[in-house]
Amino acid sequence: MSVRPDSKISNSTFLLTGFPGLERDYPWLSIPFSCIYVMVLSGNCLVLHVIRTEPSLHEPMFYFLAMLALTDLCMGLSTVHTVLGILWGLSQEIGLDACITQTFFVHGLSCMESGVLLAMAFDRFTAICNPLRYTSILTNTRIINIGVVILGRSFLFITAPIVRLKFFHYCRPRVLSHSFCLHQDLLRLACSDIRFNSFYALALVICTLLLDSVLIFISYILILHSVLTIASQEERLKSLKTCVSHICAVLVFYIPIIGLTMVHRFGKHLSPVVHVLMGNIYILFPPLMNPIIYSIKTQQIRNRIQRWFIKQT
Repeated sequence: MSVRPDSKISNSTFLLTGFPGLERDYPWLSIPFSCIYVMVLSGNCLVLHVIRTEPSLHEPMFYFLAMLALTDLCMGLSTVHTVLGILWGLSQEIGLDACITQTFFVHGLSCMESGVLLAMAFDRFTAICNPLRYTSILTNTRIINIGVVILGRSFLFITAPIVRLKFFHYCRPRVLSHSFCLHQDLLRLACSDIRFNSFYALALVICTLLLDSVLIFISYILILHSVLTIASQEERLKSLKTCVSHICAVLVFYIPIIGLTMVHRFGKHLSPVVHVLMGNIYILFPPLMNPIIYSIKTQQIRNRIQRWFIKQT
């Protein structure tokens, strides 16, 4: 499906970008992308089902993992209709209201995932550095409060700049850079005063994603310091192994964000396909990889999944 001229797009409609130059290959591209979305949705649903039905997994670490899986599941659901809609040839257009709604969920869920990863880092820090007080610190009530704070921080703070998008005047060609809507993409097309949104968005990134990454880094410095005081090398390795899954999840989340930022900032000369590909990696790679990481690296989940499949056969 080729990109149409802006004159044919209504005032309340934007045109999403698939893979420029590869329109004839969309039927083939839709196959791997459909498989990825099936894996994202089924993988995270499986993790949630295992945690819900297995009593031995009803502890703080797995409650936070359930939050992560739910966030990844919602991220997949919020973008599947536009990404696959383009590749299946259903629609390349999206209305302003639908675009703003998708922007709200994509950015909110991204912020939420960062917050959950920080909470999981605190969980690992408490389990390793203060094991005797682990259950008294991370009580069910406190975990619920942490979840509410993460949810509120993720969606309340982004409401103001997202709502303002509704009242902007969009006079530039209404062709978005990705197969889903982003705040910075809509700002690029606006002819209104966008200074508040620009500065607010920058401050929000610094206060959430950047601050979370710094706190996660500090938590692991403290964890490493605590582990090095353990006399037994076997106990050191055992303690560090409990952090491997979380470290992988952190890298899987932050590396695509850094890559997408670098492409937007320094890759203006690159092919539009690179920008679209990085955008899709940003929204699909963490939800795809997290269930795989925790299913492989977490023995309790791996054993439960194996028993479940054995029963089915």
